[in-house]
Amino acid sequence: MTSIDRRALVDRYAVEVTEVDPRSPLSVGNGELCATVDVTGLQTFPQEYAGDGGTLLGTMAQWGWHSTPAPGHVPDLADSVRSYDTPRGRVPYVDLADFDAATPGQRWLRANPHRLDLARIGLVVDGTPPDPVELREPRQRLDLWTGTITSAVLLAGMPVRVTTCCHPELDALGVRVASPGLAGGRLAVRIAFPYGSESWHDAADWERPGRHDSASQVLADGVRIDRRLDATRFPVRVHVNAGATVRRTGPHEFVVATDRDVLELGVRFGDGAEPVAFTGALIASERWWPRFWSSGGAVELDSSEDDRAPELQRRIVLSQYLTAIQCAGSLPPAETGLTANSWRGRFHLEMHWWHGAHFPLWGRASLLARSLDWYSRSLGVARAAARGQGYRGARWPKQVGPDGRESPSPIGAFLVWQQPHLIHLAELMRRSGDRGAVARYGECVLETAAFMADFAVATEGGYALGPPLVPAQESYYRDRAAVVNPTFELAYWAWALRVAQRWRVRLGLAEDPSWTAVADGLVPPTVRDGRYAAIGTPPWTVREDHPSMLYALGFVPETGVVDHGVMRATLHDVLSDWHWPGTWGWDYPAMAMTATRLGERRTAVDVLLKDTPKNGYLANGHNRQSDWLPVYLPGNGGLLAAVALMAAGWDGGPPTPGFPADGWTVRHEGLTWAP
Repeated sequence: MTSIDRRALVDRYAVEVTEVDPRSPLSVGNGELCATVDVTGLQTFPQEYAGDGGTLLGTMAQWGWHSTPAPGHVPDLADSVRSYDTPRGRVPYVDLADFDAATPGQRWLRANPHRLDLARIGLVVDGTPPDPVELREPRQRLDLWTGTITSAVLLAGMPVRVTTCCHPELDALGVRVASPGLAGGRLAVRIAFPYGSESWHDAADWERPGRHDSASQVLADGVRIDRRLDATRFPVRVHVNAGATVRRTGPHEFVVATDRDVLELGVRFGDGAEPVAFTGALIASERWWPRFWSSGGAVELDSSEDDRAPELQRRIVLSQYLTAIQCAGSLPPAETGLTANSWRGRFHLEMHWWHGAHFPLWGRASLLARSLDWYSRSLGVARAAARGQGYRGARWPKQVGPDGRESPSPIGAFLVWQQPHLIHLAELMRRSGDRGAVARYGECVLETAAFMADFAVATEGGYALGPPLVPAQESYYRDRAAVVNPTFELAYWAWALRVAQRWRVRLGLAEDPSWTAVADGLVPPTVRDGRYAAIGTPPWTVREDHPSMLYALGFVPETGVVDHGVMRATLHDVLSDWHWPGTWGWDYPAMAMTATRLGERRTAVDVLLKDTPKNGYLANGHNRQSDWLPVYLPGNGGLLAAVALMAAGWDGGPPTPGFPADGWTVRHEGLTWAP
């Protein structure tokens, strides 16, 4: 079989823009730094993207965090602790009974630290931001093969062409503006800096210029700006080409102008003494991205007769690009990545699998390794959390910033399905051929398993999970004091503990009999009317939010915990009348994985491409959920993980198990079998 023509495949799905679409801006990035731009290739018209239905423009980095001064004394999580009855006695949890009744201290703890919009870079006409009515004839193209955006517009009657890129290894943007308006003195580039924001979604506060500082030093080749926002400090180094000048126009504003027709900027954020020129960033981008596309996995559906194949192919290609620029940094990503904030930019560890598991499955394990290292750095925090509740091992939080501190919540501290994720992700790294994975992640895997085994409680019916507990289907959070034995978590617990047991052997340790006892002796999932219930207590199954009981087989490999006939009945019951508006983007690939493991190939494709708003993908490739969540990267990552399973299968499984032979021709290379 001939290899896939990857250049042709990728070029076919380059994104073309010919109008202002506030919902679908384009981005460049490297996983650690990302800039999202409008049709000018810069952030010239942020107000056009900020309204209802739009996607905020921003420049964000994994390391770019800020905290506002605390109200009075620094709030303490101990003020939010509430003890819950468990089978082993009273156990303290960081709780928040009611979001609306949160104290100022609790609100501060939920909002800080928050991710920071580093800068806004846009065009100015005659020294001021232009009016949107002055914009004409936008033509923009995201070249996926080189990771560059080219934009051509008429702005105030002047032709303007902009090239935008991101250095693949340094936190630097490259910008080239070509226009006769530059030499004429009418057109220039403005760089402005905001204060940090505690807003749920907006990472920039432009209303408090006196709360931060932008000290500057003009240099022969540009300017150095030292940013100070309370305890947050970072430099910005702007490199310009010959003929350009930089002048300060406000407390936090700088304008770069030139007497020539071309202006080139390299804008480097954070540590790094050496400036980066535009040409250096462009050349590096044009070299890195072809290597990215030429290595790792590829799936080609060109010969398929099903009318939906081109759309699935588009989603596959664009999701690879988006997750590479948004989800491949030094921290687990926020659900909106580095495009805009959600939950103030704080990341959710139960979503980390959906952001990053596809990287090793698609032969790009090194991109997941970057964020997995955070667990080793945060192991002490996770151990302290387990110890504070009287458990062994390490308990991973839910909604956190870089410091790993849990946030007061009636949901987060009670979730448990993020615990096996670390074991699952580490196992995918090992299976990808990473020979150092066991040594690098072994301690975290064993400490995670130690908590999981200790968390389960022996009962007459077997080892039980909870109470208290909030399952992946968070609809039951008000019942957290009573919830036990969710179907999905029971299967995931068994699988992950068995994997961790094998890691003990690989590390030269004896098996821990308590882990085997729990894995093999868990309470059976609850079955009602021939179908799996979501949880083991009333109301059993609420038909909205995630149909998480399905994921006990599919997302979770075969464990023996799940009866295939019962799961098949459960799948078709869900598909018959679930409340689809209440689902989330990753539910569709998760259901496709369940159908794939059950051998229902046509169902797998149908649910992966189900026509429903939460499963829509915009022109820029983003899995939009709503006006308040316009970007949702777990959907993109989940899609890639599902396609890998559907195309490459699993150990000992059939070939191409998720695609029917009728209407689908699937070629793939470079994918790794799933467990």
